[in-house]
Amino acid sequence: MHVRTSARAALAAALAFSALPLAGAAPAIATTVSAYEGLPDGTRQKKSLVIGIDGATFATFGSVDLPSITLLMAQGMTATGNLYAAPMSDTWSGPGWATVATGVWPDKHLAKDNSFSGADFTRYPDYQTRLESADPTASTLVVGTWPSITSTIFTMADVRKAGTSDDDTTAQAADYLAHGNPDSVFVHLDDVDHAGHDHGAASLEYRAALEATDARISEILKAVASRPTYADEDWQIILTTDHGHTDAGGHGGDSPQERQTFVIAKGSGHAAGSIRNDVKLTDIAPTVLAHEGVAASPSWELDGQPVHDIAADAFDGLRPSLKPRVDETSLSASVKGWSTTAPAGWKVDNSKMPTGGTTEWRGWSFTTDEFWSNTDRGQGRETNVRARNVFAVADSDEWDDKDHGTGQFDSTLISPSYGVPADRTVEIHYATNYKIDGPQTGDVYVSWDNGTPRLITSYRADVNRVERLPVTAPAGAKTFKLRFRYTGTNSAFWSVDQVRVSG
Repeated sequence: MHVRTSARAALAAALAFSALPLAGAAPAIATTVSAYEGLPDGTRQKKSLVIGIDGATFATFGSVDLPSITLLMAQGMTATGNLYAAPMSDTWSGPGWATVATGVWPDKHLAKDNSFSGADFTRYPDYQTRLESADPTASTLVVGTWPSITSTIFTMADVRKAGTSDDDTTAQAADYLAHGNPDSVFVHLDDVDHAGHDHGAASLEYRAALEATDARISEILKAVASRPTYADEDWQIILTTDHGHTDAGGHGGDSPQERQTFVIAKGSGHAAGSIRNDVKLTDIAPTVLAHEGVAASPSWELDGQPVHDIAADAFDGLRPSLKPRVDETSLSASVKGWSTTAPAGWKVDNSKMPTGGTTEWRGWSFTTDEFWSNTDRGQGRETNVRARNVFAVADSDEWDDKDHGTGQFDSTLISPSYGVPADRTVEIHYATNYKIDGPQTGDVYVSWDNGTPRLITSYRADVNRVERLPVTAPAGAKTFKLRFRYTGTNSAFWSVDQVRVSG
């Protein structure tokens, strides 16, 4: 079946799809559909479809006629974010799709290239495998043009079909969706990536490949909408990519064009026309699982969260007030992404900082990945994937690039005051990326009732993880504050984000 329909036909098909409402939390429906072409009959009223567009550069979308994608963006949530780069992993398809499938970053799943040598999919399996393990009656389908999708990344779906072309992949996926009864579906389309390699993301050929892929997406969505039980089903539709492309063509590096990714999600709970800055590729797997009623176990050590569970922190509230460059002249003057003004309740103590240095990074600063990681690429800032939206960073390396007074970088980030729970047991959570490249220290302190700070933990080697630190308050303590003190002499950096306390 050839699906290169015109833009007008694609738009009409997408509108037909949108005319059928997404169901709410309706009870499970009784279906009469039997197994179809080897695919077991599904059991769920909540159903998921993830479509992956290999090598799709989101920055090009505004200059291309993409009616199906544009309509899904209008009906749901759109989030852009950045991939890692070396030394965590190059921006290749293997690590990109493994990240989407597993919900963890390459430093965990260990798929660092397209050979998958050393990949740990036993400890970190794909989400279809987790769904099947949680409920063997679930009906799972994977159809992909790139053979590694069905042979290596997704390993336990009920049906895995490798398409000989994107047209063939589309036809197979549409057939199963229209006539079978899958609960969770992943579809991979490859032609955009080929166009990027052959012609570059700035080419007419690349844009034509995007438009043809949009028409294929329309065919897949029409198949969903044609289901006789569709009106009683709760479909979650997600579009994403594994990496972008340079204008000249190719990927694997650390440029903004190669690193930018997107997640577009339509379904119950995804507000129409909403834009988010805190959603990552790792969130797709837990979002699908949550929609299918499978709660992620802490033992899975996922990096992602269900999109509905991601909550903004105090740092994120600074985004509207972030400023454009001052001394970081390698960045575009139009990019706003830094502030040294702490959010309400927080404080930065720069009393031990020398005068001068790079303005943006004098003491703890609040920034975004698109600003900070592009100030000086290839120095490890691209590994800061566990931070979301706006985060705090102390960067002695960039600060030292401009003349300053005598002495080292020495700044302390101080939290608001938190209440001590009745049982005096507190757990401190935060995402941290500590990278060392010279004389440097990172220390976390707690002060009870504004008393003398007491050391909780220290960093003296590279660490990139989400911390969970248990602390017991002394008898009689009512409140506490956290202090993150960083010192460095032209070394590297320390980022902190999503600081939360529980107890």
